[in-house]
Amino acid sequence: MPPPYPKAHGLLDGKVTLVTAAAGAGIGYATARRCAEEGATIVLSDRHERRLSEAADALTELTGVKPLAVPCDVTSEPQVLALFDAVVEAHGRLDVVVNNAGLGGTAPLAEMSDDQWHAVIDVTLNGTMRCTRAALRQMIAQGSGVIVNNASVIGWRAQRGQSHYAAAKAGVMALTRCVALEAAEHGVRVNAVAPSLAVHPFLAKVTSEELLAELAAKEAFGRSAEPWEVANVIVFLASDYSSYMTGEVVSVSSQHP
Repeated sequence: MPPPYPKAHGLLDGKVTLVTAAAGAGIGYATARRCAEEGATIVLSDRHERRLSEAADALTELTGVKPLAVPCDVTSEPQVLALFDAVVEAHGRLDVVVNNAGLGGTAPLAEMSDDQWHAVIDVTLNGTMRCTRAALRQMIAQGSGVIVNNASVIGWRAQRGQSHYAAAKAGVMALTRCVALEAAEHGVRVNAVAPSLAVHPFLAKVTSEELLAELAAKEAFGRSAEPWEVANVIVFLASDYSSYMTGEVVSVSSQHP
């Protein structure tokens, strides 16, 4: 059984925090909720407008504060630029960006089409790059900021049918390390989390019980993570408690090299 849901400690008081792919029941919304509970001013983004609106309503009901919600497809550079402009226009600054947007899929490489490959790479790796680049431009100008990217343990280990997703997540890890060196002199930190299995209703609906059980059995605790358990690590990396950490990929799993 997972531990009790954590109490808030004001770790992100007053920090303007943008979370991409924040609609739905997965790590994105869990992160937005935990950041809000820790005192952050939240901006939600997702390409699914209906679910984005529902997520904003849920967060409003929970916190009493309506977050800015901006639809954005991270594969579109104009939409990404519009998103970051909207955040700065509304709040005057940007303190934390959580790049959560990603796209999966399963196909052996010999049977994979170019479209399947490019779709996963464009959302998961290129989308993270676009949002990181836009965040850096603002954060370098203001002399501070934190970026947390969502990678995956599959960027380290092999899994059948996942060559496109593994390549994208390994790319996110490498991007994180390189950009961290470029950003450090400007007072900006860049880290990543690497979750393994965080089960939520949508994942459970599209994944067989057998595969979920197999993956859970590989974990040290013998269970999948709760999305909020991954979000807790993201909150730590976004907070001042990790002020000397940059260029790190933190595994939220026992499955790392």
